[in-house]
Amino acid sequence: MKTNLGTLDRGIRIVTGIVLLILFAAGVIGAWGLIGIALVLSGLLRYCPVYDLLGFHSGHTPPQRLP
Repeated sequence: MKTNLGTLDRGIRIVTGIVLLILFAAGVIGAWGLIGIALVLSGLLRYCPVYDLLGFHSGHTPPQRLP
C-alpha cells in the first residue's frame, strides 16, 4: 500500500475523526459521526483511497510503498 497523506493532512484527519466519534458517542450528532472511523483509520494508515483514485498525495515527497 502506498502512503499518500502528508503530516498536516494526517493530523487534521485524526483530530477531526476523534471529535466526530466523541460527538456521536455523546449523542450530539447522528450516525454520520461514524465517518470519524474512516478519518482516523486513514490518518493512522497514511493512506486515503479517494486520493489514490484521483492520483493526489498531500505529502512533500512522492508516494512511498510501506514495507
